[in-house]
Amino acid sequence: MSPEQPLRKVWLFLALLAFAAFAQGFFTIPPFDRDESRYVQASHQMLETGDFIDIRFQEEARHKKPVGIYWMQAATVHLLTGGQDTGPVWMYRLPSLIGAIVAVLLTAWAGLALFGPGAGAIAAMMMATCVILGVEARMAKTDAVQLACVLGCMGVLARAYLRPDRALPLSTALLFWVALGIGVLVKGVILMVVGAAILALWLIDREVWWLRRLRPALGLLLFLAIILPWLIAIAIATKGAFFGTAVGHEFLGKAATGQENHAGPPGYFLATFWLSFWPWAPLVLLSVPLIWARRHEAAVRFCLAWIIPTWAIHEAVVTKLPHYTLPVLPALALLAAAMVITKRRAPLSRDWVWAAIAMAVIVSLAFAGAIIGFPVQMTGQVQAGSVVAALSILAVGGLTVWLVRSARGDAALGIAVAAVIAYIGIFAMALPGLTPMWLSPQVKQVVDEHKPCSGSILAAGGYNEPSMVFLVGTATRLGGGELVAAHLLSDPACAIGMVTTGREEAAFQAALRAAGREPRMVAELSGFNYSRGKPATLHFYLLSDRVIGP
Repeated sequence: MSPEQPLRKVWLFLALLAFAAFAQGFFTIPPFDRDESRYVQASHQMLETGDFIDIRFQEEARHKKPVGIYWMQAATVHLLTGGQDTGPVWMYRLPSLIGAIVAVLLTAWAGLALFGPGAGAIAAMMMATCVILGVEARMAKTDAVQLACVLGCMGVLARAYLRPDRALPLSTALLFWVALGIGVLVKGVILMVVGAAILALWLIDREVWWLRRLRPALGLLLFLAIILPWLIAIAIATKGAFFGTAVGHEFLGKAATGQENHAGPPGYFLATFWLSFWPWAPLVLLSVPLIWARRHEAAVRFCLAWIIPTWAIHEAVVTKLPHYTLPVLPALALLAAAMVITKRRAPLSRDWVWAAIAMAVIVSLAFAGAIIGFPVQMTGQVQAGSVVAALSILAVGGLTVWLVRSARGDAALGIAVAAVIAYIGIFAMALPGLTPMWLSPQVKQVVDEHKPCSGSILAAGGYNEPSMVFLVGTATRLGGGELVAAHLLSDPACAIGMVTTGREEAAFQAALRAAGREPRMVAELSGFNYSRGKPATLHFYLLSDRVIGP
């Protein structure tokens, strides 16, 4: 057997493990609000309009991110539907699923250069079964694909930095520039992650001669060939407005203000890390003293340069979401695998061991309790999927304690398998069954049943979520009660309106009374608007034939 054959089997196993973890609920969970639905609607509109340069959500310019993920989603839907302009939401999610699986494999590939195949494979298992990458793999967004691009760059950088006595193949060097170019077209944050790591290594070593191994003269040409055509096209199409929004508002604006109510204090990512990197976070805690003891080793130094600057920047920025530190989690997984699981370690104090055990127990109990409690709060019933998930989460907690105490690789495999079972319960069984929180699919069903004409357009007041636009149609009108009333009056025979109870319905009724018309309620929906964190009752109206006299 050749040396490559065992590695191929390991990578095949990792790909299958990742697919098993990420595929749960992938096809059955409705579109999430709000980011995922904005992405899929904008990609749908590219196919609908034929404009693949300027990104739009309805009539609103969407200049927050580059075009890469929209092109990937639109191409996937076009290919899978045979040229149609839309498809089910899972088609738009496929680039994220593929990106997440590639990220798992590239974690193993980076680990192969840094710490050897064993640590690389175990770190890849960690990435395949951690919560945050699992969430991003199921979301039609940028982050899973961006992570794959970051790992492509960092895997090449690791080889250039750690192996100065070996020639870096041209194909490997060019992979860096291809991954960097695609990453810039997908999100752009890759420049910060990779650039900060290189800068940190230069400050530590006072030399960056190894960057010449990346063939920068040829590589920069390839990089520019990837990114410049669209950058020039969008600059012309928007007269430069894209860059003002993407850089000035989206990137720099996040540093000063908490955009879309996503502000957080310094330490936010340290606090959310315990759930976002569940079930592996306690192993990272356990490895801290070992990482410090070996901080002068080249591979450890490389990982720290990868982690610390990006983490520190995100902690300093005001706008915070748990997935922002996703690009550095593979480096943490590699350090934990190398320091703890592979037994390449010095004796640990009992305090560190007990701290890791305590966190494993506390987080697992809290997670299991939330998985049981949230569906009960939502539906008033205990769901079978929640029970399966909770029991699996508790099993994962027990196996994590065993792993912390024993550092056995087979315990890591047991944790990964139990985590996949937990995700079956959460994503494949529990979440799709939480009907009250999936209001938009119910809105579509009501509209399909009650619309008076085949071309009827819905106007919505109060419940204005992007998932509804994607499911019901691009022409859906969003606003308040007055807009809904005006919509019905403008097309009395075919228009359909929907308002939330309370202020919007009162405004709707008042506007129609002022016009001397009376609406006819045809349906009512009640559920939970999770984007706003509160219950919502929706009333659907057609315009009646009755005219209110003076």
